[in-house]
Amino acid sequence: MKRYIHRAIEKELKAAASEFSVVVLTGPRQTGKSTLLRKIFPKYDYATFDDPVTRKFAADDPKAFLDRDKRMIIDEIQYLPEILPYIKMAADENRSAKGRFLLTGSQYFPLMAGLGESLAGRAALYELLGFSMEEIAAGGTGKSTSDPFSLIFRGFYPEVVAGRADRNRFYSSYLQTYLERDIRQIASVQDLRVFQNFLELLAARAGSLLNLNEISRECGISFTSARRWLSLLETTRVVYLLRPYHRNITKRVIKSPKLYFTDTGLLAYLLRYPSAAVMRKGPQAGAFFENFIVTEFLKYKLNHNRNFELYFYRDSNQNEIDLLLDFGVSLKLLEIKATATPRPDHFSTIKRMMIELKTGKGYLIAFTDKKETVGENLEILPWTSIPGVAQE
Repeated sequence: MKRYIHRAIEKELKAAASEFSVVVLTGPRQTGKSTLLRKIFPKYDYATFDDPVTRKFAADDPKAFLDRDKRMIIDEIQYLPEILPYIKMAADENRSAKGRFLLTGSQYFPLMAGLGESLAGRAALYELLGFSMEEIAAGGTGKSTSDPFSLIFRGFYPEVVAGRADRNRFYSSYLQTYLERDIRQIASVQDLRVFQNFLELLAARAGSLLNLNEISRECGISFTSARRWLSLLETTRVVYLLRPYHRNITKRVIKSPKLYFTDTGLLAYLLRYPSAAVMRKGPQAGAFFENFIVTEFLKYKLNHNRNFELYFYRDSNQNEIDLLLDFGVSLKLLEIKATATPRPDHFSTIKRMMIELKTGKGYLIAFTDKKETVGENLEILPWTSIPGVAQE
């Protein structure tokens, strides 16, 4: 039996439900959105538009469906976006009724567009990814968190973290469901085998600069198709594009984003790694570790509603910083190295860029057990130290 593990975002959702008429929780499939809402709002009525009968009733008589006396969790709202204006009207009928509707959706960008038109100023928006290290450590799953590659290989979906799902069967089913349902529904992808090949080509480049021209040629599709398919993957939050930092920089900077997968277990499955041990010794070990750390910072930002942005930096002089956290008034520069033996030269670019970017804090995240100060405003941090760095 799968046990419930508390999510870090719970506090934010409860606070939003006390201030807004509508709360919207988006994110990839199977990250536990409906389970989370039903757990922390147990007295709410529940309906899902994944059910065609419920969807038809709501479409035929939206006012009856949105009974004015009910507080509702409505799952998979993207299947019936035309109900959003009726939710707006129901919310406007009683502005003092906070937390009236809690909505979930799997397709971020189209849903956000609809919400912007219908529920501007009435809805609080959140996003839920898979489990974070913070949640796993606090949740008492009984599974070790001492080896990063075991975590990376297993992945962070609730079914493989808190449930008893076999990892390989879960990702096989997830991929098939994702391709058959979401991709066919969002866009007319004629050959799913070609699309899966495209997905695998992206996986092979995780942690690298995105070169869609190269990928489209290798996949045998047009650049236009590649761009549209990438947008689909970003829309459904399978991939995450980390944008380059360029503010107040005079040097010529690289403008292509870097590509990451929001779940490393899916990434490992796509690349057919048989075990964490093989991954650790393989040529992509550094890319996997970097992908893991970047998405952990993204999860922390989303779960705690922190006001910082994530970037990377690379210029034509080969200066590169893996991750920049932009807090508006300050920057933090981070190098991510899959090593237990940090060397002084790992800080060489950080030192140069701290002067260039006029920022005072640089970090190296590695396989160390404790924090170590190595110079003025320079620290080596254990890979489990993300919450401390992500706070201003």
